[in-house]
Amino acid sequence: MIIAVDGPAASGKGTISRKIAELYGYAYLDTGLLYRAVARDVTNRNGRLSDETDALRAAEALDFASLDDENLRLTGVGEAASIVARHTAVRATLLDLQHKVSKQQPGAVLDGRDIGTVVCPHANAKLYVTADADVRAERRFLELSRRGEAVTREDVLEMIVQRDARDTERADSPMRPASDAMLLDTTKLDISQSFDAAVELIQRKIGLPGT
Repeated sequence: MIIAVDGPAASGKGTISRKIAELYGYAYLDTGLLYRAVARDVTNRNGRLSDETDALRAAEALDFASLDDENLRLTGVGEAASIVARHTAVRATLLDLQHKVSKQQPGAVLDGRDIGTVVCPHANAKLYVTADADVRAERRFLELSRRGEAVTREDVLEMIVQRDARDTERADSPMRPASDAMLLDTTKLDISQSFDAAVELIQRKIGLPGT
């Protein structure tokens, strides 16, 4: 059983995906962490994020256990991740890792930006989680502020808009809803309501039990 969850930054897809995986006892992978880890490793090796060879070398040597690194959640790492994610060779290398997770039993939940379209096009259920940019920026601002990062709402909104543009306009695996994805707009929903709505959509699609 595979549940694919896609969507832009700060839409709530990560929290929703983790809770879905916990509900059903499935494996879970935040695929964005793979790209963040690659970006981190390129930087640590004094490589260039825009250099495909540097990024590919880091992707091929990626330590899966290092995805627990809390620093991967920092704003700068996320921005760097969207740069290495443009490299076709990097995406191909990380695709193998994602496929391995998707085959775990009894099931797996993967979230990212191309899960339903590229990574797991035959997933049993696909969700595309989104929200208005202003709402997503406010959520990310509060999250970063709690971590002690010195950011403004205006800066975060600009980052959100720029990230959306990079993700949707890249030539390889751009972010977009799969044709058979179920849309979940969380603009007016809190995380509990968003989770309940996601479970309802999954139930409707493949009949898994709810909460």
